[in-house]
Amino acid sequence: MKINNKILIVIFTVLLAACGNSDVDNQSQNPNDNSSNAEPPETASSTDNTNSDIMETNNNSNEKSDTSDAPAKDEDATTAHNSASLKEEYLQKLNTTKKEMDEIQKNSEAAITYEMKKVEGDRYDVWDELLNEIYGVLKDQLSTDEMEQLREEQRNWINNRDAAAKEASLKYEGGTMEQLEYVTVLANLTEERCYELVEVYI
Repeated sequence: MKINNKILIVIFTVLLAACGNSDVDNQSQNPNDNSSNAEPPETASSTDNTNSDIMETNNNSNEKSDTSDAPAKDEDATTAHNSASLKEEYLQKLNTTKKEMDEIQKNSEAAITYEMKKVEGDRYDVWDELLNEIYGVLKDQLSTDEMEQLREEQRNWINNRDAAAKEASLKYEGGTMEQLEYVTVLANLTEERCYELVEVYI
């Protein structure tokens, strides 16, 4: 009886050990157990999320890039439009002024040199005022370098204009027409310069 008990205890111990090992083996080999497969799906999901994050970042980056370019393009288009409108406005103003000045000359009843000189002097004053107005507009529009270049050009133009008017008047040197010719040439050249500044610079 004692021997049988010992044998039973040994057999029971062996069975328990075998069952324990079997459970461990089953746990490591059980295909339905999700614990050993948990890592790969998480990694795949993490990769998918990373990829989608990268794509979203790229899309956002592209959107930002497009958005950042858009204001610059809009600004350029607006500047070009404003410049074209301003140019058109001044050309119209110059044409209206020219028409008015031509009418004054044509309808003038000035018979003596003094009166004719007054008409041409007034005409010169109108064109000179317009020239200064256009020059002021260009100060706001042009860059510092461009404005410096225009300033130098304008100084040279004034010297050449005055010299041309003086030379033209000398054919009447000493006569009553000398001053009239001088002022007439000043007015004509100043009118031309107004058109030139608008056409070239605005």
